[in-house]
Amino acid sequence: MTASAAVDAVTRIADPQRAQQMSKYLQAGPGGYAEGDEFLGVSVPDLRAIARRFRGIARGEVAELLTSTTHEIRHLALIMMGDACARADAAEHRAWVADYLEALHAGRIDNWDLVDVAAGPVLGHWCLRIGDISLLTDTAAAQPLWVRRAGIVGGQAFLRHGDAVATLAVAPLVVGDRRDLIQKAFGWMLREMGKRVDPHLLSEYLDTHAAQMGRTALGYAIEHLDRPTRVHYRGLR
Repeated sequence: MTASAAVDAVTRIADPQRAQQMSKYLQAGPGGYAEGDEFLGVSVPDLRAIARRFRGIARGEVAELLTSTTHEIRHLALIMMGDACARADAAEHRAWVADYLEALHAGRIDNWDLVDVAAGPVLGHWCLRIGDISLLTDTAAAQPLWVRRAGIVGGQAFLRHGDAVATLAVAPLVVGDRRDLIQKAFGWMLREMGKRVDPHLLSEYLDTHAAQMGRTALGYAIEHLDRPTRVHYRGLR
C-alpha cells in the first residue's frame, strides 16, 4: 500500500463539477481562507471507504499524502491517521501525534474540515490516553487560526468519554477570539459539553461567561436549548 496508489484511488473518482462546489464552499477562491487550494470533488464517505481499503498503510506513506496540494488527498491522510491512532500502541500513537503537529504547524492542515476530522482522534485521544491535557491547551493558546481550532476541537475526544475537563480548560484561552471559525468551534464544543457530559455544566458556564462570548459562539452553544433559555442568554450580552 503506497501513497501513489491511494492518490490513484482518489483521482479515479474525481468529479469536476463537485470540485467547483467544494472550492466555493471551503472558500478556496481569491480572498478566501483556503485561497488556491486544489480540489478533485471527492466526498468524505468515499474518502473514508478508500481509507478502509488502505488500513495499515505506513506512516511514511501517510506523511507523503499530507504534502499533496490537493485538498482531498490531505483529507484522506488525516482520516488514515485518526484510524491508525485508534488502533495504535502508545509508542505508535506518539509518533502519529508528532506527524500531525508537524503538518499542522507547517500549514498543511489548513481548513476547518481538515482540522475537525483528526484533531479529536489524534491529539485529543492522545491526551485522554496519557491523562494530560497540556498539549490541547498549548495548541489552543497558539494564535494561528488552524492550530488554535485544533486545540479546541481536540477536546471532543474527552467529551465523547463524558469528560469536560479539556473544553473547560481551553475556554478561557479562546473565549475572546472573535474569528468566525474559532467562534464556531468553541460554541460547538460547549454545545457538545451540554449534550454529552452534563447540561448543568453548560448552564453554569453560560451563567458566568455568556456576556463575554461572541454572538456566533453563543449561538452555537445554546442551539439545542429551549427558546426562553436562548433568549435569556442572548440578553446577557
